[in-house]
Amino acid sequence: MAVRAVRGATQLDSDTREQMLDRVAEMVRGVMEANDITVDDFISIIFTSTSDLTSEFPAYAARILGFHDVPLVCARELEIEGSMPRVVRMMAHVETDLPRADVTHVYLHGAANLRRDLTKVREVPDEVADGPADA
Repeated sequence: MAVRAVRGATQLDSDTREQMLDRVAEMVRGVMEANDITVDDFISIIFTSTSDLTSEFPAYAARILGFHDVPLVCARELEIEGSMPRVVRMMAHVETDLPRADVTHVYLHGAANLRRDLTKVREVPDEVADGPADA
């Protein structure tokens, strides 16, 4: 069995504890479903968030999902001018039989625009009824 890294990102609409927990849980579950892995397959997860997110630790959402004995860490994303606001990213190290090329990275909501260059990505963009997604 190989060790692979799998990425994910999501964007929050607002910095609330409820949305932090919901969106991060959605991202983690999405990574698990897209790659057919369980909590026991995870070695560790690094979460980063932009500095405008202060309502809750992203890792707490994973703890609620059952990641009790998986090492988790939270860190700040670099503050680059013009970068997307309210984003949580994750990089998980997992044990899997998937070849590296078959690992699916998961980008949700506004963060779906971050990595359109990846050939194997599951995107869930926000639905916008009254205009383009970046408006």
